Amino acid sequence: MRPLIGITTSMEAEEDRSFVGKDNVQAIVLAGGTPLLLPNLTDDERIKQYAELLDGLYVTGGYDIDPTLFGEEPHPELGIITPTRDRFETALIRELLKKDKPILAVCRGCQILNIAAGGDMYQDIYSQIDGELLQHSQHAPKGHGSHYVLVESDSLLQRITGEARLRVNSRHHQANRRIPSGFMVSGTASDGVIEAIESQEHAFVLGLQWHPENMAAAGDEASKKIYQVFIDACNQQRRSG
Repeated sequence: MRPLIGITTSMEAEEDRSFVGKDNVQAIVLAGGTPLLLPNLTDDERIKQYAELLDGLYVTGGYDIDPTLFGEEPHPELGIITPTRDRFETALIRELLKKDKPILAVCRGCQILNIAAGGDMYQDIYSQIDGELLQHSQHAPKGHGSHYVLVESDSLLQRITGEARLRVNSRHHQANRRIPSGFMVSGTASDGVIEAIESQEHAFVLGLQWHPENMAAAGDEASKKIYQVFIDACNQQRRSG
């Protein structure tokens, strides 16, 4: 049996349609997992059932995050939010953290992981961070690595990729700010924007601000390794569970 990987789905502004990009599904399939697309449900019983059923959780990208989740009012540059998705993902992430099941979270997923664990975020990096920033919303093909991330030595991210510096793609205007207890920053851009976080208390909990699914589809080896090690962790979880 291949490990069962829950993939969170994005929503349109009116929350009347759920969807996920093909590259997200393919990244899980090619690494050896069986993907299960998750609708954004908010009743506790079904969320707990998902947490029992899944061998791992893959939290995908999408629209902005409701700032009331971390005690703030909406910033003028805040974009579209989907509160139902926020509630679902926050609750499901917390259930998987309790069970120490593997989590891989990308772009928006990296931010909602941070918030679910007790951190907070910038609603808009360009207006809330002083100093000159890189272009974090690239004008290039999705799979193109447009800037570099410095990887913390002896981090999970470094052990997976074997790299001290990664070339990544970038499509975001929000980013993590305060990292919760038990987590560490394992990757930063040259302008100081947090690009990767990971748990120091769980076997595999990794959040990446970029989109490795698009880079894996374009042939990037480091991105392929990220998915492979994630699926390996899910396999181990399935065998031990």
